[in-house]
Formats: sequence, structure tokens, C-alpha cells
Amino acid sequence: MTTGADVRDILELAGGDNDSGPISKKDIINSDKKKAKKVTETLTFKRPEGMHREVYALLYSDKNRDAPPLLPSDTTQGYRTVKAKLGCKKVRPWKWMPFSNPARKDGAIFHHWRRAAEEGKDYPFARFNKTVQVPVYSEQEYQMYLHDDGWTKAETDHLFDLCKRFDLRFIVIHDRYDHQQYRKRSVEDLKERYYCICGKLTKVRAGTGAEPKIYIFDAGHERRRKEQLERLFNRTPEQVAEEEYLVQELRKIETRKREREKKAQDLQKLITAADTTTEMRRAERKATKKKLPQKRETEKPAVPETAGIKFPDFKSAGVSLRSQRMKLPSSVGQKKIKAIEQILTEQGVDLNPMPTEEIVQMFNELRSDLVLVYELKQAYGNCEYEQQMLRHRYDALIKAGGAVTPQSESGGGLDSQSWPCADDIKTEAKEQIIDVVGAPLTPNSRKRRESASSSSSIKKVKKP
Repeated sequence: MTTGADVRDILELAGGDNDSGPISKKDIINSDKKKAKKVTETLTFKRPEGMHREVYALLYSDKNRDAPPLLPSDTTQGYRTVKAKLGCKKVRPWKWMPFSNPARKDGAIFHHWRRAAEEGKDYPFARFNKTVQVPVYSEQEYQMYLHDDGWTKAETDHLFDLCKRFDLRFIVIHDRYDHQQYRKRSVEDLKERYYCICGKLTKVRAGTGAEPKIYIFDAGHERRRKEQLERLFNRTPEQVAEEEYLVQELRKIETRKREREKKAQDLQKLITAADTTTEMRRAERKATKKKLPQKRETEKPAVPETAGIKFPDFKSAGVSLRSQRMKLPSSVGQKKIKAIEQILTEQGVDLNPMPTEEIVQMFNELRSDLVLVYELKQAYGNCEYEQQMLRHRYDALIKAGGAVTPQSESGGGLDSQSWPCADDIKTEAKEQIIDVVGAPLTPNSRKRRESASSSSSIKKVKKP
């Protein structure tokens, strides 16, 4: 009689804790599940050598126990030392064969390695043999169109022969030119003669009604360009430093000029805004006196945006408070707001009046005029300060230029007078010029200097 161990051995089942006893129905039915569970538990993968842990975690992890998609077959060699897999095809044979370059006219034959399948084909680099098409002229064309008193026929033929040999490399042509047999020519002379003949031949050989493109070489311009380059190359360090200094001073002058132009434009805008505002006030006063309707918005003069304050228009649908129209826009700075509040407080005007229709309009116009007056005063102060600075600099320049004249004629002979040397005069004038070109001081810096000078004078007075 067979036992349970024999049946398990025949069915390749794992034995349980108790191998003895009869086989149950459950053991036979669940045999596949137990086997699969055992296989999955024993299936493990080892990280190859040389592979980082993070890279291996992308392929296989504990949460995802599926088999990794890619794994090297041989893990003993490491991850990075994988042998190349060569194909099973035959190697294409190479052959030592002769070749000739079409660019050479002497028929020289050379040898090189090449694939056997390419035997008999043309030299692969022959497509790079590009030559310049130098025009050829006849004796009749030369006598009719190309004759020049400064050039002979033999000298012209020699020039064109060299141009054809050296592909218009005029530096090489000038080096190989026969200066002993012919006149000594420069590179510009050779270029001028060649391109002049090419232009004449192109114009003569062109068809009727056609306008060919003719290249004109300006030899005089080329000579001047080379002379300028030579002078630029032969400059001394002192000349280079002087040029850099002049360029810096020119940039400073241009910057000052742009600043002055911008200030002049801003000042002109303010003046225009003040004039237009005054005209509008007068027109409104006349209209109120004559009791005529003045609601034509198209006839009102256009006021620039910088004219005082530009209050926003509340044209949105819905209910809104009239006091919102009295709120200053965000474009007005804190300094202007404080200046408006200070003036209104000094004049006894309420900062938040009752927002009726007439009061809101008049109050906004008043504050706009105050801002305009504030900007005009500020611009006037800046202009006055710049005028004083320019006057002081002008006086300094006059003193620097007048230092050469003697102080008095009755002070004795020439030996008793102190005459400054030329170097001192140049350095002093240079310093004054630099002071003129330099950036101007601001009114705030002027106030700081005045306060510092006043404080120093007070200290001197207090000392016994």
C-alpha cells in the first residue's frame, strides 16, 4: 500500500510538517499554487558590480517584485566592461592601388589603401579642385580696348599668366612678379590693371541690351586704407593713452548733452502745461461771466500728462462714492503728497472737504495746480544751480587762461616776475577741462557742502 510520501514524490510535491498519513483532496488541488509560491519566494536578483544603487532601483525594487526588463547576462565581468559583439559577416577587403590627382598636369601617380570595391573610381577629393576662370583676350581686343600707355603687351601677358597660375592670390603674384625685367609694381597696381581689363572685356563681350555686373577696384582707397592701418599700428603708447582719454571725455560730453536735452524737454512740458492750464482757467471764467455753455470737449486744449495730477475717470457701471474722485493716484510720489498737505495746512484748507460735485472738481484742480507749481519751482531751482555752477567754472577757466599774463607792469623787470612754465599751464588747463566735463553736483550735495562749511566756520568762531 502506497503512503502519502510516495504520492508526493511521484507528483513532485513538497512534504509538509507531517509526511506520514494519507493524501487529502486539498493537497492534490492546491499543488500548483504552492509550487508557484515557492518559486516566487526563492527568485532573487543580485545587483551587478559597477552599477549604482539608484540605477538598479529603477530596474528592480522590493515593492515591484517583477523581473527587471534588462540585466546583463554575465555579471562577473562588471557593469561597464561589456565585450563588443561582432557580426558574422566577412570583412570588406582593402587593396593597395595607384591613383592620380586630376589637378596635377605632370601625370604623377601615387598609391594608397582603398577598398577593393572602389577600384577604378575617380579620386574622391578631385571635386575640391576649383580653379578661377581668368579671361583670355586676343591681339585684336588688346589693341582696340585694352591698350594702356603705362603697361605693355608683354607685361600684361605676364600678369595674366601669374593670375592663372596662382588663382588670383595677389600677394603671391606680387612676390613672383618679374620686377627686374618690368617696372616695379605694387599689389594695388596689379589689382587695378587686372580688374580694369576684366571689366572692359565683360562690357565688350556682353550682348546688346544687357547690363553686365562690373567689379570696380578703387586702388586709391586701398592705398589710403593701408596707410591708415600702418599709422594705427605705429602709434606710441602715449598716443594710445591720449586717444583713450579723448574717447572717455567724448562719452562724458555726450552723456551730459543727453541729460541737458532731457531736462530741457521736461521743462518745456511743464511750461506748456502751465500755459495751457492758465488759458483754460481764463476761458472758464469768461464762460461763467457770459453764462454760455462751454461743454465742447473737442475745443479744449490738450494738456500734457505731466501737467499736475491726472485723476482717473470713474466710468464703470454701478454705485460709487464721490469721495473716491478726490483720492490721489498712485503715480504721485510721497514728497509731492507731503508738499501738498503742507501748503494746504498753511493756507487753512481742509485736507478732506465735503465731497460735493463743485468742491471735488475745484479741490482736484487746486491740488493739480499745487503739484505743477511744485515741479516748476524744482525745475527753476535746478536751472539756477546749474547756472551758478557754469558761472563758477567759466571764472575758473578765465583765471587758468589769464595766468600767463604778467601781474603788473610796474613791478620791476622781467626777472622779478614769476612766469609759469608751459607744462604747468597745460596741466592746469587740463584739470579745469576735466572739471567742466565731469558730472555736475546735485542741489542736495550743494546743501551738504554749505552746511559743512557753515559748521566749520561756527567752530572756528567758538574757538578762543
